[in-house]
Amino acid sequence: MDSTINWYPSPAKLNLFLHINGRYDNGYHQLQSLFQLLDVGDEIGICANQSGKIELKTPIQGVAYEDNLIVKAAKALKAHAHGQAGCELYVRKKLPMGGGIGGGSSNAASVLMVLNQAWQCNLSLDALAEIGLALGADVPIFIHGNTAFAEGVGEVLVPVTIPTVWYLVATPPIHVSTRDIFTAIDLPRNTPKINFADYKFEETHNDCETLVAKMHKEVANLLQWLVNYAPSRMTGTGASVFAVFDAKENAEKVLNMLPDSYTAFIAKGVNRSGLHEAMGIESHSERLILTS
Repeated sequence: MDSTINWYPSPAKLNLFLHINGRYDNGYHQLQSLFQLLDVGDEIGICANQSGKIELKTPIQGVAYEDNLIVKAAKALKAHAHGQAGCELYVRKKLPMGGGIGGGSSNAASVLMVLNQAWQCNLSLDALAEIGLALGADVPIFIHGNTAFAEGVGEVLVPVTIPTVWYLVATPPIHVSTRDIFTAIDLPRNTPKINFADYKFEETHNDCETLVAKMHKEVANLLQWLVNYAPSRMTGTGASVFAVFDAKENAEKVLNMLPDSYTAFIAKGVNRSGLHEAMGIESHSERLILTS
């Protein structure tokens, strides 16, 4: 039995904007967003075998085995595998949990992508994204592996190439419940749709930001501090906040001034997932190209 652990990138993402356009009959929200992939993330270790068991070797404190997204991903894919497909799963966490930067969703996507090859399931990216969507609305962006505009609940994706910038991503020591935000009565749900070709960062916003800032003063304080140095915004439903810089050294200067109560890192925006680069998966040929 092969006991080699192979390690793979599990990149973070940012929602450069998040507009909520309405609500579907099933309760899910209709949205538009721009998912920016980053060159920083967790690492997923996978040892595929024929044990028939899915073993999580690095459990997360406070998260039950059956609730862990990477376990759910492996179990969902196992239905498409042959024989006694099994694996050992490992995670090197670098991303804060519950920050809105896609850590758990990205981990699940990496597991689906890698085991699809290791177990010889031979499913297409579209089929993997469909499995991923049942695990979480952010999983498909990591399956397809492109920085992209998103519609629907986040699964309708238009790959995009945007100029390279640097991000300072900071997270206060709190957890924001996505469910609480999306079920809040005063969450805006009627932002008009935009034409992606007309996108400009300064003309967009995050519909969740005001509500989260009102509920969590730590997010409000961080935003008020960062905006003094660079354009800043909350990602997803928070709690992470990002600031945009043209140069890495400028981001580093602000990082060094950041109060110690926040965890933070600097990342470069990339148009292609590091996981797909590592696995040799070709990029989508048709892309919307933005110049600003």
